[in-house]
Amino acid sequence: MEYIEKELKEGIKIHQIKTNKFKTNLMAIFLTTSLNRETVTKNALISSVLRRGTKNMPTQECISKELEEMYGGAFDCGLDKSGDNQVLKFYLETINDNFLPQSGENMWKKTIEKLLEIVFNPLVENGAFKEEYVNQEKENVKLRIESKIDNKAKYALDRCIEEMYKGQPFGLYKFGYTEDLENIDSKNLYQTYKNLIDNCKIDIFVSGILDDNLEQYILENEELQKLKPRKPDYNIAKIISKKAEKENSVAESMDVSQGKLVLGLDLDVGEEEARYHALLYNSILGGSANSKLFQNVREKAHLAYVASSSYIRYKNNIFVNCGIEIENYDKALNLIKEQIENMKKGNFTDKEIENAKKGIISGIQAIEDEQDTQIVYYYGQELSQNKMSVSEYKEKVMQVSKENILSIANKVTIDTIYFLKN
Repeated sequence: MEYIEKELKEGIKIHQIKTNKFKTNLMAIFLTTSLNRETVTKNALISSVLRRGTKNMPTQECISKELEEMYGGAFDCGLDKSGDNQVLKFYLETINDNFLPQSGENMWKKTIEKLLEIVFNPLVENGAFKEEYVNQEKENVKLRIESKIDNKAKYALDRCIEEMYKGQPFGLYKFGYTEDLENIDSKNLYQTYKNLIDNCKIDIFVSGILDDNLEQYILENEELQKLKPRKPDYNIAKIISKKAEKENSVAESMDVSQGKLVLGLDLDVGEEEARYHALLYNSILGGSANSKLFQNVREKAHLAYVASSSYIRYKNNIFVNCGIEIENYDKALNLIKEQIENMKKGNFTDKEIENAKKGIISGIQAIEDEQDTQIVYYYGQELSQNKMSVSEYKEKVMQVSKENILSIANKVTIDTIYFLKN
C-alpha cells in the first residue's frame, strides 16, 4: 500500500491510496467547514439535497440508472462532526477495470466524472435548488433531528457534550435544529451551498488499483476546473490542555426504563505525543472488555448493563458511558469515580497495559482491511496535520510506558456528569 497526497489548488487536495488488496475503486469527497450555529442546519440539508439530482442526472432515478450501468456502482453520502468542523462526505464505489467482463471502459474516469458532478454540479432552477427537493429533504432532516431521542445512549452522550461545550462549536448537533428549517428556502440554501463550495476545505480521496492517468482525469474535469483556490475555512485539530474547575451535574427526565449516566472528562495535557498515552489510558479505564469500568462496575458490582469509555482526540476529552438502574445512580457514580482515582494511584498492571496495546494494535491493523476505513484514517491525519503511516502509528502505541499512562491519569478531571432518568 502506498499513500500520496498533492495539492491541486490552494485548499483542494487529492489523496491517492494505492493498493492491490481490493477489486473495487473507492472515491470519496470530503467538504470540511467550521461548525457554526448560523450554517449547521443548512449544511446538513445541503448534504441531503445534493444526492437528489444533478444538472445531467436530475433525479435519483437517473443517478441510480447511471450507477447500474457502471456494473452496480454504489453511491452514499453522510455528515460528520470532527472537532470544531462539520464534514459533508460523499462516496462512490465501482468495480475496478481489471475485473470487468470486457476491457476499455475506463471505470475510474466514469467514477470521477459522476461523483464530481453530484457534489459540484447540482440541479439548479432559476438560481436556486429545486424547491420540491428542498422541501422534501427539510422534512427528512426534521425527522432525523427529532429522532435523536430514540437512541437514549447516543442522546445522553450528545447532551453531555452540549452541556460541556455550551455556546461553543463542538456543542452543536451535527444535523442542526428544527427551528432553523422554517427560514430555509431553495434560494438561500443554494447561496449557502455556493459559499460552502467557494470556501471549504476540499479533500478528494481515491483508493484501489489506481490508473496512472487518474490525477489528470481529475485536473481536466470541468467541475474541478471551475473550483477556485481558497484559504479554507476550517479548524486544524490540535490537542488543547483542559482542566475542569468544578464538576457540573446535569439531570434530565424522560420516559426511560434505564438510566443513562455519562461523565465528560477533561485532559490537562497539550503535547501531541500525549494522545497515544491517552489512548492507552482510555483502553484500560473503559475502552475494552478487560477494562476497569467493564470488570468492576458491570461484571463484579452488577451496577451497569453497559460500562465503557471513549477518547475524543480532536477535543482531548474522555467520555464514560453507563446504562444503569435509576436507583443505582449514587453507587454507580461512586464506583466510576473510584476507578478514575485508582488509575491516578497507578493501580493497573503490566498485563493490563499489554492487553490494552494488543486491542489497540488489532484495531490499527484493521485500518487496512477496508477501503473506507483507510480513507477515514488518512483524512484524520490531514485534519490534524500530523502525518503518520499505519506502521508508525502502531510503533507509537507500543512505545507507551506505565509512567506515560500514570501521567495522563493524574491530569484527568471530571467536567460534567449527565444523567438521563425517568
